[in-house]
Amino acid sequence: MTTAYPRPVPGDYHPYHQRYLDLVPAGEADALACLRRQGLAIMEGFKKLDEQAGDHRYAPGKWSVKEVLGHLVDTERVFVFRALWIARGEPNEQPGMDEVVWGANSNAGRRRLDELWREHHVARTDHLRLLRSFDTAARARRGRANGVELTAAAVPWLIAGHERHHLDVLRERYGIAI
Repeated sequence: MTTAYPRPVPGDYHPYHQRYLDLVPAGEADALACLRRQGLAIMEGFKKLDEQAGDHRYAPGKWSVKEVLGHLVDTERVFVFRALWIARGEPNEQPGMDEVVWGANSNAGRRRLDELWREHHVARTDHLRLLRSFDTAARARRGRANGVELTAAAVPWLIAGHERHHLDVLRERYGIAI
């Protein structure tokens, strides 16, 4: 079974997410391979950081490096659940996710950095396995999340772009290149 995830087009995702899709290189043809590479880069990059680096905030009131990583894990789980929900043909709409509320109620800042990057790695590995299991019909299905129509096939691209956005923030504002 092939698991091609064609690059999404407008209408396959919320227009807000275009900013994330624009961060996935135009020449990238395989969303799952991109996610695999990103996941390995995150694991290797975060392995090199110590706890002090994990606690760093670039400004008061901003997330720590650990909290950014926790946000990546939470957001990916939500998006993959959306893909699963849609792929299985569930007709009911999913609610949105308020990242401020989720971040405030996450304990990522109190966890060890190695626990967080390991959790990201395990979640990514599991999510890739699930996304590979979707057949052509499942990937093409549409559903509603946060008031907007979305295809299951758009999800890996959205995850890749969202993650790229936060890796850019880590580089530009925190001085951490992953």
